[in-house]
Amino acid sequence: MSAPFDYGRRSRDYAVHRHGPPSEIYERLAKWIDFRGAEVLDVATGPGTVAFDLARRGATVTGVDMSEAQVEAARVRAAELGLDGYTSFRVARAEDTREPEASFDVVTAGQSWHWFDGPTVAGEARRVLRPGGTLAIIAYSYLAAHSDVAGDSESLILEYNPGWTMAGWTGLFPQWVEHVIQGGMEFVEQFCWDYDELYSHEDWRGRIRTCNGVGSGGMSAEDVEAFDAAHEAMLRERYPDPVPIRHRLWCVVARRDDTWRRNQVHVGSGHGRRSTGPR
Repeated sequence: MSAPFDYGRRSRDYAVHRHGPPSEIYERLAKWIDFRGAEVLDVATGPGTVAFDLARRGATVTGVDMSEAQVEAARVRAAELGLDGYTSFRVARAEDTREPEASFDVVTAGQSWHWFDGPTVAGEARRVLRPGGTLAIIAYSYLAAHSDVAGDSESLILEYNPGWTMAGWTGLFPQWVEHVIQGGMEFVEQFCWDYDELYSHEDWRGRIRTCNGVGSGGMSAEDVEAFDAAHEAMLRERYPDPVPIRHRLWCVVARRDDTWRRNQVHVGSGHGRRSTGPR
């Protein structure tokens, strides 16, 4: 029996067991963003995973999420990590953050953009960014097609929840480039790479309990408990502890550049926009 969809249902699993993006992503972003001293808005922050990574790098981070349970989990985790002086969290939607205009240097969205109306959120990011500010959209998805353990875990999910439609996620999001352009941002770059993330059995079980096909709405509480027991037995029987799981990092970087935007309006003769299509 399915339960109502709500990522806040497994907030503690999110906070403790679900890994964030690889640290190399911040090294790559450093050519566009100086995190030390930056004021950052992290939308759909969940339990604060990306927010805490940025706070450790010297940023002051405001995290917003539509789930009260996720926001509370982020506050608790911030205190546990000693980062509550560098982070704050409140309930708000990514499409309407209720933050003042031009009040942040950076906007981030970690493992969440696929749930948004992308152009609307890009427009909201542009509104709250200062001129020259940067938007970084980060996805880090496990790849069931390239990882035996992840594939077996998804097969087990489908035994308990055959109506689940998001198995076999590829982690490829080329459409996000158009989202940021439609939202009035200047597209800077898009990049991706595959990597192996080492998970303990305990953490992988917690990660899968947060899955939208399992504990975040795909199954009832009773079914989640039965699934998790079967998942534990499967992992113990087939895989070493810990186990490497193939992931894909996907990132889109854009910025608020008012000079660029003005040029879009005035360039050319009798045209409101410059063509961005192939020449």
